[in-house]
Amino acid sequence: MQHAAPLLIARILLGLLFVVAGIGKLGDVAGFGAYMATGGIPAALAWPVILFEIGAGLALIIGFQTRIISLALAAFCVASGLLYHFDPADQMQMTQLLKNLGLAGGYIALFISGAGGWSVDAARGRANPVTV
Repeated sequence: MQHAAPLLIARILLGLLFVVAGIGKLGDVAGFGAYMATGGIPAALAWPVILFEIGAGLALIIGFQTRIISLALAAFCVASGLLYHFDPADQMQMTQLLKNLGLAGGYIALFISGAGGWSVDAARGRANPVTV
């Protein structure tokens, strides 16, 4: 359990990003849906995306299904980064893309390490690291 505290901190920080982002979108779901449409994603998926962000973020924070959630969030970061931030002519957008890719790396690290000792996964006997 020597890595329980650092993994808890990592889960909180990486999960909080999505919880806050999802809650923020609740203020203008229609506007968020319109933004999604600019990347080719149907605006009708705004609610499922918002619920995914909040639910996945909370699950990560408590360490529930950490490996599955981590892979889903990594894929989300890569996909949203490529769809909405890949613009080589705009340095700020490319920085946002790299931020998304960096976050994906953090989620992949959580996939490998598992939730750690202070988690629902550990209480259920599923917090051991993946052997790679």
